[in-house]
Amino acid sequence: MTLHTQQSLSGFIASEPQHSVTEHGETRFYVRIGQPHFRREGDGRFTVLAQTFHDLVAYRATADRALARFAKGDSFVAEGYVRTFQVERDGATIPLEEFVAKKIGHDLARTNYEVDRDRRSAADTPAFQEIVSHELASSNAGSAAI
Repeated sequence: MTLHTQQSLSGFIASEPQHSVTEHGETRFYVRIGQPHFRREGDGRFTVLAQTFHDLVAYRATADRALARFAKGDSFVAEGYVRTFQVERDGATIPLEEFVAKKIGHDLARTNYEVDRDRRSAADTPAFQEIVSHELASSNAGSAAI
């Protein structure tokens, strides 16, 4: 089976999260995010460079969860894609881009938190165990052939 990958983005929430609703009635989460940048020097030290700021959006259930869990200053890691589009301002066409987060969570390396596993559905456990058992059986079958 092919490994599924997508673009990722990490940084910090630089603005207060904004809630809106799309024309289709879907929840929309919007924030301005910041990304620190560094340059590695020849002697192994790092030089801090200027931060850059970008737009990040999420929709539907991901937006609902992000609105409930994120605040200005939080560090995050997101998976998704870059959407480019154009807007008209003062008669000029301006190209813009935003990162559309399909998944987003706090950055484990920069955030202290506790995981609440009590909220897991009992129905999820057998399905996960079946997948793991299948994967183990497949890998064991492959190693037996070696």
